[in-house]
Amino acid sequence: MPLQKLQFRPGLNKEGTTLANEGGWFDSDKIRFRSGYPEKIGGWQRDGGAIYTTAPTGTFASGGTSTSATVPTGTFWGIAKALWNWINLTGYNLLSVGTNLKFYIQNTSGGAYNDVTPIRLTNAAVGNAFTTDTTTNSGGYTTVTVTDPGHGAQAGDFVNISSVSGAVNGVTAAQLTGEFQVVTYVSSSQYTILVAGTATSSGTPAVSATFNYQLTTGNTTFTYGVGWGAGGWGGVTTGYTSTGWGSPAPAGLGIGVQLRLWSQTNYGEDLVFNPRGAAMYYWANNASPNLYDRGQIIKAGTSVTTKAGSFTPDSTCPSVANFVLVSDASRFTFAFGCNDPTGVYATTAQDPMQIRWSDQNTLVTWTPAITNQAGGVRLSHGSTIVTAIQTRQEILVLTDAAIYSFQYLGAPYVWGNQILADNISIISPNAITTVNNVTYWMGTDKFHMYSGRVETLPCALRQYVYENINTTEAFQVCSGTNEGYNEVWWFYPSITGTNADGSNGSGTAAAPNKLIDRYVIYNHLERTWYYGTMNGTGDATYGTVRPRTAWLDSPLRSQPMAAIGYNSNGSYLNGGLVYHETTVDNNETSTPTAIDAYVQSSDFDIGDGHNFGFVWRLIPDVTFNGSSASAPAVNFTVRPRQFPGSNYGDSDNPAVTSAQSYATTTTYSVQQFTQQVYVRIRGRQMAFKLESNNLGTQWQLGTPRIDVRADGRR
Repeated sequence: MPLQKLQFRPGLNKEGTTLANEGGWFDSDKIRFRSGYPEKIGGWQRDGGAIYTTAPTGTFASGGTSTSATVPTGTFWGIAKALWNWINLTGYNLLSVGTNLKFYIQNTSGGAYNDVTPIRLTNAAVGNAFTTDTTTNSGGYTTVTVTDPGHGAQAGDFVNISSVSGAVNGVTAAQLTGEFQVVTYVSSSQYTILVAGTATSSGTPAVSATFNYQLTTGNTTFTYGVGWGAGGWGGVTTGYTSTGWGSPAPAGLGIGVQLRLWSQTNYGEDLVFNPRGAAMYYWANNASPNLYDRGQIIKAGTSVTTKAGSFTPDSTCPSVANFVLVSDASRFTFAFGCNDPTGVYATTAQDPMQIRWSDQNTLVTWTPAITNQAGGVRLSHGSTIVTAIQTRQEILVLTDAAIYSFQYLGAPYVWGNQILADNISIISPNAITTVNNVTYWMGTDKFHMYSGRVETLPCALRQYVYENINTTEAFQVCSGTNEGYNEVWWFYPSITGTNADGSNGSGTAAAPNKLIDRYVIYNHLERTWYYGTMNGTGDATYGTVRPRTAWLDSPLRSQPMAAIGYNSNGSYLNGGLVYHETTVDNNETSTPTAIDAYVQSSDFDIGDGHNFGFVWRLIPDVTFNGSSASAPAVNFTVRPRQFPGSNYGDSDNPAVTSAQSYATTTTYSVQQFTQQVYVRIRGRQMAFKLESNNLGTQWQLGTPRIDVRADGRR
C-alpha cells in the first residue's frame, strides 16, 4: 500500500475523546505550534543578579533551626508576583520586582537587586530596647527580645536597627546594628530577633536604639481565617516563618485576604506602586539613579522627595487601594478599590468598588473642585474591582462581574465610563494582557478577548483547564505575552497535577496544589491552544523546573522574563528571574538540565476501525535546527490499542515487534539523518508520539509517513 502521511491539525483539542479528535493532537508538554507544526519550546537562562545589600540575619530555616540568612547569586528574598520594566532619561534599564517580602529595583539585566522596600514606621531612641538570656541557638545565634511599644511587626517582617547606644550583656552594638527579620511575635510591644553574638549574662540594660520597620510582609498563598486559632495547629505561617503556638494571626490577616500582589506604573521616569490592599508608594528616580533610596508613602500631608523637588498630597489622598495606574497620554493617577473621604458617604474605610483619580499631571490634588479635574466614581456591577489595564484608546476596568471602559473626555466631565459587558469575570488581577491592541484575559470559567467588543475566546482546552484548576489559589494566576511567537501565556495552580511544592499539598483532590504548576498558551495569530507543566522546586525530590509566578515580555529586555519560585525544604522561600527563549535547555542552575518535551496525537485508524492496522515502517520528518548537541535525537513511538477503552500496549492489545513477539509499545530513537525505522506495530487504533529529553536538543516535526495496511479483524 502507498505511504500514509501523519498530518494532524495544529493545536491541542481535549474537548472530546481522543478518537473523536481523530486527525488532531491530544496531549503535550513544553512544545508549541509554529506554522502549524509542533516544536519544542525554547529553553531559559538564569539572571545572575544578586542582592546588593547585606542579607538580613535571624530567619527560620527548616524545622525552625536558626541559621544565617544566605541568599545565592541570582536570587532575592521572597516570591515575585510583579515585574515592571522602563528606561529613565539617562538610559538606565530599570526593572522593579515586587515579592511577598520585599520590593527591588534592578539596573540592567544581571544587575544587583537593590532593596527599596518602604519604611512604614520609625521609632527613634527607644530606651531599654534589648533583653538577652545566656541560651545560644545552633549556629551561634542569641535570641534577643526587642521591646518597642506599638511596633506593629509580625513574624517574618524586617526591621533595620541603628543608633545602638552600647553593648547588651556581651552582645556588641555592631552586632545589634543592621537588618533583622522578626522571628516571633511576643506582644504588641515585644518581638524576638536572632543576633550573631553570645550573651554573657541575662537582663535588660539601659541601651537605646532606633528601629525602622519595613513594609509588612505578605503571603505567597491564600490564607483563611482571622485571629487566635487561625491557620494550622501551632500558629500561622507567613512567607517561610511561623508565629508559633499561642501567637495571634499576623496583622491584616482575615477572611477574604489574598496573597501579596503588586501594581506598578510609571509617573514620568519615576515609579508609583501599590501592594494590594495597602497604601500607594512612590520611588523617585534620583541622580545616577540612586537605587538605594527607598519607596516613599503617598499620604495626605506627608512630603514625597523627588529629583525635581518635593510634593505633599492634599487631605483627601487615598490611604488604601487595590490597584494603581497612571494614564499615559492624559497623566492622571488612578486608585482603584480605594477609600473616599470626599463623597456623600465620606469614609476612610476601603471601598472595593470605588475609583478615584488625581488632578491632571500631579499627585498633590485629589479633592475635586471646579478649578481642577480630580474626581471619582463608584461602580455598580460587582462586589470588587479586580484589575485595570490601559489600552490604546481607553482604560479597561474589570470587576468580578463586569467590564467597564473609561475614556478621557476633558473638563467638566473629565472621565466618562460605560459598561461593555456584564456577567463577565476575571480570575485574578494578573490574568490579563494586551497585545496588538487586543486584550485577552482568563475568566473564572472561560477565556475572553476585547477588540472593540467583548467576546468569548473559543478554547479547545477549556474543560481540561477549568476542571483541574485550584480555584482557592486563583489569585496566583498570572499571564503575559511571548510576542516572538505570537503567544499569550497563563500560569495556574492545578488540583491533581504533579505538585509544585511538597509542603503545600500532594496534588490530589483532597490536597490540591498551592503553587503554580501548569500553563496554557493561546497563539493569537494561528488561533491554536496548547499547554504544559512548570512544576518542581529545584531539588532532588521535585525536579528542576520552578513554578513561574510572574511574567514580563518587554521590548526593553532581550527576551521574555519570568519570575521563578524556589523551595528547597518546604520552609525557606526565595526567588529569581529567568530569560526564556535564550537556549535549548533548562539553565535555572549552574548545571544545565534537559527539558522534557513531547507531543502526542489523538487516535487514528484505517477506515472505520473494523480491521486491525499493521504498521511495519516509519519514515520520519524532523529537523534539529538550533540544537547544540553533536548528535541530537528524539524518540518516535507508535502507540496501538484495540479499543478506545483500552490502554496503550495492554495485554489484550498486543504490539508486534520486529522480533514478532508480543510486547508493549516500542520507542525508536531518530536522528537528523535517520531514513526509516522498521516498526511492526498492530492495532485497531493508534496514536503517534514524539518526545525528547536530551541536552542540547531542539526539534520541529514535519509530516512523517507510515507504511500501513489493513490486517485481519482479530
